[in-house]
Amino acid sequence: MASSMRSLFSDHGKYVESFRRFLNHSTEHQCMQEFMDKKLPGIIARIGDTKSEIKILSIGGGAGEIDLQILSKVQAQYPGVCINNEVVEPSAEQIAKYKELVAKTSNLENVKFAWHKETSSEYQSKMLEKKELQKWDFIHMIQMLYYVKDIPATLKFFHSLLGTNAKMLIIVVSGSSGWDKLWKKYGSRFPQDDLCQYVTSDDLTQMLDNLGLKYECYDLLSTMDISDCFIDGNENGDLLWDFLTETCNFNATAPPDLRAELGKDLQEPEFSAKKEGKVLFNNTLSFIVVEA
Repeated sequence: MASSMRSLFSDHGKYVESFRRFLNHSTEHQCMQEFMDKKLPGIIARIGDTKSEIKILSIGGGAGEIDLQILSKVQAQYPGVCINNEVVEPSAEQIAKYKELVAKTSNLENVKFAWHKETSSEYQSKMLEKKELQKWDFIHMIQMLYYVKDIPATLKFFHSLLGTNAKMLIIVVSGSSGWDKLWKKYGSRFPQDDLCQYVTSDDLTQMLDNLGLKYECYDLLSTMDISDCFIDGNENGDLLWDFLTETCNFNATAPPDLRAELGKDLQEPEFSAKKEGKVLFNNTLSFIVVEA
Protein backbone atom coordinates (compact mmCIF):
# COMPACT_ATOMS: atom_id res chain seq x y z
CA MET A 1 0.00 0.00 0.00
CA ALA A 2 1.34 3.42 -0.93
CA SER A 3 2.34 5.35 2.16
CA SER A 4 0.71 8.52 0.80
CA MET A 5 -2.75 6.97 1.25
CA ARG A 6 -4.32 8.05 4.51
CA SER A 7 -7.57 7.34 6.26
CA LEU A 8 -10.57 9.54 5.49
CA PHE A 9 -11.14 9.77 9.26
CA SER A 10 -7.89 11.72 9.62
CA ASP A 11 -9.62 14.71 7.96
CA HIS A 12 -12.95 15.39 9.66
CA GLY A 13 -14.05 18.09 7.20
CA LYS A 14 -13.37 15.84 4.22
CA TYR A 15 -15.19 12.94 5.89
CA VAL A 16 -18.28 15.07 6.59
CA GLU A 17 -18.35 16.34 3.00
CA SER A 18 -17.93 12.88 1.45
CA PHE A 19 -20.61 11.50 3.78
CA ARG A 20 -22.94 14.32 2.67
CA ARG A 21 -22.31 13.39 -0.98
CA PHE A 22 -23.05 9.75 -0.13
CA LEU A 23 -26.41 10.70 1.42
CA ASN A 24 -27.26 12.90 -1.58
CA HIS A 25 -26.45 10.13 -4.06
CA SER A 26 -27.90 7.16 -2.20
CA THR A 27 -31.32 5.98 -1.08
CA GLU A 28 -29.96 5.45 2.45
CA HIS A 29 -32.40 7.76 4.23
CA GLN A 30 -35.33 6.80 1.96
CA CYS A 31 -34.64 3.16 2.79
CA MET A 32 -34.67 3.95 6.53
CA GLN A 33 -37.86 5.99 6.08
CA GLU A 34 -39.52 2.99 4.41
CA PHE A 35 -38.58 0.80 7.38
CA MET A 36 -39.88 3.39 9.86
CA ASP A 37 -43.18 3.65 7.95
CA LYS A 38 -43.80 -0.04 7.34
CA LYS A 39 -42.08 -2.01 10.09
CA LEU A 40 -41.42 0.26 13.07
CA PRO A 41 -45.05 0.72 14.22
CA GLY A 42 -45.37 -3.05 14.77
CA ILE A 43 -42.00 -3.22 16.53
CA ILE A 44 -42.80 -0.45 19.03
CA ALA A 45 -46.44 -1.54 19.53
CA ARG A 46 -45.91 -2.56 23.17
CA ILE A 47 -42.84 -0.63 24.35
CA GLY A 48 -44.91 1.97 26.23
CA ASP A 49 -47.68 -0.22 27.63
CA THR A 50 -48.84 1.02 31.08
CA LYS A 51 -45.97 3.53 31.20
CA SER A 52 -46.41 7.22 32.05
CA GLU A 53 -43.15 8.08 30.26
CA ILE A 54 -41.37 6.39 27.35
CA LYS A 55 -37.58 6.48 27.52
CA ILE A 56 -35.63 6.40 24.25
CA LEU A 57 -31.85 6.23 23.97
CA SER A 58 -30.22 7.17 20.66
CA ILE A 59 -26.62 5.99 20.30
CA GLY A 60 -24.82 7.93 17.55
CA GLY A 61 -27.89 10.05 16.78
CA GLY A 62 -26.02 12.25 14.31
CA ALA A 63 -27.98 15.26 13.07
CA GLY A 64 -31.29 13.77 14.20
CA GLU A 65 -33.16 13.25 10.91
CA ILE A 66 -33.87 9.58 11.55
CA ASP A 67 -34.32 10.09 15.32
CA LEU A 68 -37.21 12.48 14.67
CA GLN A 69 -38.86 9.97 12.33
CA ILE A 70 -38.67 7.39 15.11
CA LEU A 71 -40.12 9.87 17.62
CA SER A 72 -43.07 10.66 15.34
CA LYS A 73 -43.91 6.92 15.15
CA VAL A 74 -43.73 6.57 18.94
CA GLN A 75 -45.95 9.65 19.35
CA ALA A 76 -48.49 8.19 16.91
CA GLN A 77 -48.52 4.93 18.88
CA TYR A 78 -48.79 6.65 22.28
CA PRO A 79 -50.49 10.04 21.75
CA GLY A 80 -49.81 12.55 24.51
CA VAL A 81 -47.47 10.29 26.51
CA CYS A 82 -44.27 12.04 27.67
CA ILE A 83 -41.14 10.89 25.86
CA ASN A 84 -37.65 11.26 27.26
CA ASN A 85 -35.20 11.17 24.32
CA GLU A 86 -31.50 11.08 25.21
CA VAL A 87 -28.82 11.23 22.55
CA VAL A 88 -25.22 10.03 22.73
CA GLU A 89 -23.21 11.66 19.92
CA PRO A 90 -19.48 12.54 19.93
CA SER A 91 -19.63 15.27 17.26
CA ALA A 92 -20.43 18.80 18.49
CA GLU A 93 -21.21 19.75 14.89
CA GLN A 94 -23.84 17.00 14.58
CA ILE A 95 -25.40 17.88 17.95
CA ALA A 96 -25.71 21.52 16.85
CA LYS A 97 -27.51 20.39 13.66
CA TYR A 98 -29.75 18.09 15.70
CA LYS A 99 -30.74 20.99 18.01
CA GLU A 100 -31.47 23.20 14.98
CA LEU A 101 -33.70 20.49 13.54
CA VAL A 102 -35.60 20.12 16.84
CA ALA A 103 -36.06 23.90 17.05
CA LYS A 104 -37.80 24.04 13.66
CA THR A 105 -39.88 20.87 14.06
CA SER A 106 -43.44 21.18 15.37
CA ASN A 107 -45.35 18.69 17.56
CA LEU A 108 -42.45 17.91 19.90
CA GLU A 109 -44.12 19.44 22.98
CA ASN A 110 -44.29 16.12 24.82
CA VAL A 111 -40.64 15.22 24.09
CA LYS A 112 -37.77 16.09 26.42
CA PHE A 113 -34.34 16.08 24.79
CA ALA A 114 -30.91 15.64 26.36
CA TRP A 115 -27.61 15.38 24.49
CA HIS A 116 -24.39 13.76 25.71
CA LYS A 117 -21.33 14.79 23.70
CA GLU A 118 -19.43 11.52 23.99
CA THR A 119 -18.81 8.18 22.31
CA SER A 120 -20.89 5.13 23.21
CA SER A 121 -17.94 3.65 25.15
CA GLU A 122 -17.48 6.89 27.13
CA TYR A 123 -21.19 6.85 27.94
CA GLN A 124 -20.95 3.17 28.90
CA SER A 125 -18.02 3.83 31.29
CA LYS A 126 -19.86 6.76 32.88
CA MET A 127 -23.04 4.72 33.38
CA LEU A 128 -21.17 1.76 34.89
CA GLU A 129 -19.79 4.05 37.60
CA LYS A 130 -23.35 4.66 38.78
CA LYS A 131 -24.86 2.23 41.26
CA GLU A 132 -28.17 1.91 39.44
CA LEU A 133 -28.48 1.66 35.66
CA GLN A 134 -31.42 3.42 34.06
CA LYS A 135 -33.67 1.18 31.95
CA TRP A 136 -34.87 2.23 28.50
CA ASP A 137 -37.94 1.33 26.43
CA PHE A 138 -36.28 1.73 23.05
CA ILE A 139 -32.56 1.94 22.20
CA HIS A 140 -31.34 2.49 18.67
CA MET A 141 -27.89 2.34 17.07
CA ILE A 142 -28.07 3.56 13.50
CA GLN A 143 -24.99 3.06 11.31
CA MET A 144 -22.62 3.51 14.26
CA LEU A 145 -21.26 0.11 15.33
CA TYR A 146 -18.39 0.48 12.81
CA TYR A 147 -16.87 3.05 15.19
CA VAL A 148 -16.95 0.87 18.32
CA LYS A 149 -13.83 -1.04 19.40
CA ASP A 150 -15.51 -3.92 21.26
CA ILE A 151 -18.83 -4.59 19.54
CA PRO A 152 -19.96 -7.69 21.54
CA ALA A 153 -19.35 -5.87 24.85
CA THR A 154 -21.28 -2.85 23.53
CA LEU A 155 -24.23 -5.02 22.45
CA LYS A 156 -24.25 -6.82 25.79
CA PHE A 157 -24.13 -3.59 27.80
CA PHE A 158 -26.91 -1.75 25.94
CA HIS A 159 -29.06 -4.89 25.88
CA SER A 160 -28.76 -4.96 29.70
CA LEU A 161 -30.41 -1.49 29.77
CA LEU A 162 -33.63 -2.68 28.10
CA GLY A 163 -36.74 -2.53 30.31
CA THR A 164 -39.97 -4.56 30.09
CA ASN A 165 -41.25 -5.00 26.49
CA ALA A 166 -38.29 -2.90 25.31
CA LYS A 167 -36.54 -3.30 21.95
CA MET A 168 -33.14 -2.38 20.53
CA LEU A 169 -32.87 -1.44 16.84
CA ILE A 170 -29.53 -1.75 15.05
CA ILE A 171 -29.00 -0.59 11.47
CA VAL A 172 -25.86 -1.66 9.58
CA VAL A 173 -24.95 -2.54 6.01
CA SER A 174 -26.11 -5.99 4.98
CA GLY A 175 -23.88 -8.99 4.42
CA SER A 176 -25.49 -9.13 0.96
CA SER A 177 -24.42 -5.55 0.11
CA GLY A 178 -21.58 -4.39 -2.11
CA TRP A 179 -19.81 -3.15 1.04
CA ASP A 180 -19.30 -6.74 2.20
CA LYS A 181 -17.61 -7.71 -1.08
CA LEU A 182 -15.61 -4.47 -1.18
CA TRP A 183 -14.22 -4.83 2.35
CA LYS A 184 -13.42 -8.53 2.00
CA LYS A 185 -11.56 -8.08 -1.28
CA TYR A 186 -9.91 -4.69 -0.80
CA GLY A 187 -10.01 -3.85 2.93
CA SER A 188 -6.37 -4.81 3.50
CA ARG A 189 -5.26 -2.47 0.69
CA PHE A 190 -7.02 0.59 2.11
CA PRO A 191 -5.44 2.72 4.87
CA GLN A 192 -5.89 1.01 8.23
CA ASP A 193 -6.88 2.90 11.34
CA ASP A 194 -8.37 2.04 14.69
CA LEU A 195 -11.32 4.41 14.33
CA CYS A 196 -13.42 2.21 12.11
CA GLN A 197 -13.90 -1.48 11.46
CA TYR A 198 -15.54 -3.38 8.65
CA VAL A 199 -18.68 -5.00 10.04
CA THR A 200 -21.90 -6.18 8.35
CA SER A 201 -25.14 -7.76 9.52
CA ASP A 202 -23.55 -11.21 9.06
CA ASP A 203 -20.95 -10.37 11.72
CA LEU A 204 -23.55 -8.84 14.04
CA THR A 205 -26.02 -11.72 13.90
CA GLN A 206 -23.12 -14.06 14.71
CA MET A 207 -22.25 -11.91 17.75
CA LEU A 208 -25.90 -11.80 18.87
CA ASP A 209 -26.11 -15.59 18.52
CA ASN A 210 -22.96 -15.97 20.63
CA LEU A 211 -24.52 -13.71 23.30
CA GLY A 212 -27.70 -15.83 23.22
CA LEU A 213 -29.88 -12.81 22.35
CA LYS A 214 -33.18 -13.06 20.49
CA TYR A 215 -33.54 -10.91 17.38
CA GLU A 216 -35.13 -10.52 13.96
CA CYS A 217 -33.29 -9.21 10.90
CA TYR A 218 -34.89 -7.43 7.93
CA ASP A 219 -33.02 -6.43 4.75
CA LEU A 220 -34.11 -3.52 2.57
CA LEU A 221 -32.50 -2.68 -0.76
CA SER A 222 -30.70 0.65 -0.96
CA THR A 223 -28.39 1.90 -3.71
CA MET A 224 -25.76 4.58 -4.19
CA ASP A 225 -25.35 6.19 -7.62
CA ILE A 226 -21.59 6.03 -8.25
CA SER A 227 -21.73 6.95 -11.97
CA ASP A 228 -19.67 10.13 -11.32
CA CYS A 229 -16.80 7.94 -10.08
CA PHE A 230 -16.14 6.96 -13.69
CA ILE A 231 -15.84 10.54 -14.99
CA ASP A 232 -12.24 11.75 -14.75
CA GLY A 233 -11.77 14.90 -12.70
CA ASN A 234 -15.36 14.91 -11.41
CA GLU A 235 -15.31 16.47 -7.93
CA ASN A 236 -18.41 14.61 -6.84
CA GLY A 237 -16.98 11.33 -8.10
CA ASP A 238 -13.73 11.99 -6.24
CA LEU A 239 -15.59 12.46 -2.94
CA LEU A 240 -17.66 9.31 -3.52
CA TRP A 241 -14.39 7.40 -4.16
CA ASP A 242 -13.15 8.72 -0.81
CA PHE A 243 -16.31 7.51 0.92
CA LEU A 244 -16.24 4.07 -0.73
CA THR A 245 -12.61 3.44 0.16
CA GLU A 246 -12.50 5.43 3.44
CA THR A 247 -9.41 7.08 2.00
CA CYS A 248 -8.61 10.80 1.90
CA ASN A 249 -8.09 11.90 -1.75
CA PHE A 250 -8.18 8.30 -3.01
CA ASN A 251 -8.00 9.24 -6.69
CA ALA A 252 -4.92 11.37 -6.20
CA THR A 253 -3.02 9.04 -3.85
CA ALA A 254 -4.00 5.44 -4.66
CA PRO A 255 -1.63 3.28 -6.76
CA PRO A 256 -2.91 3.23 -10.37
CA ASP A 257 -3.31 -0.58 -10.37
CA LEU A 258 -5.56 -0.46 -7.28
CA ARG A 259 -7.64 2.32 -8.81
CA ALA A 260 -8.01 0.45 -12.11
CA GLU A 261 -8.87 -2.89 -10.51
CA LEU A 262 -11.41 -1.32 -8.17
CA GLY A 263 -12.91 0.79 -10.96
CA LYS A 264 -13.50 -2.38 -12.99
CA ASP A 265 -14.88 -4.39 -10.04
CA LEU A 266 -17.31 -1.69 -8.92
CA GLN A 267 -19.11 -2.07 -12.24
CA GLU A 268 -19.51 -5.84 -11.83
CA PRO A 269 -22.90 -7.31 -10.81
CA GLU A 270 -21.68 -8.49 -7.37
CA PHE A 271 -21.03 -4.84 -6.44
CA SER A 272 -23.45 -2.77 -8.51
CA ALA A 273 -26.38 -2.83 -10.89
CA LYS A 274 -26.44 -0.88 -14.17
CA LYS A 275 -29.70 0.89 -14.86
CA GLU A 276 -30.59 3.59 -17.39
CA GLY A 277 -26.91 4.37 -17.90
CA LYS A 278 -26.22 4.68 -14.18
CA VAL A 279 -23.99 2.53 -11.98
CA LEU A 280 -25.85 1.81 -8.73
CA PHE A 281 -23.72 0.38 -5.92
CA ASN A 282 -25.51 -2.13 -3.68
CA ASN A 283 -26.00 -0.32 -0.35
CA THR A 284 -28.54 -2.81 1.07
CA LEU A 285 -29.25 -2.19 4.76
CA SER A 286 -30.07 -4.62 7.56
CA PHE A 287 -32.44 -3.66 10.34
CA ILE A 288 -31.87 -5.89 13.37
CA VAL A 289 -34.47 -5.78 16.15
CA VAL A 290 -33.24 -7.25 19.45
CA GLU A 291 -35.70 -8.33 22.14
CA ALA A 292 -35.26 -7.47 25.82
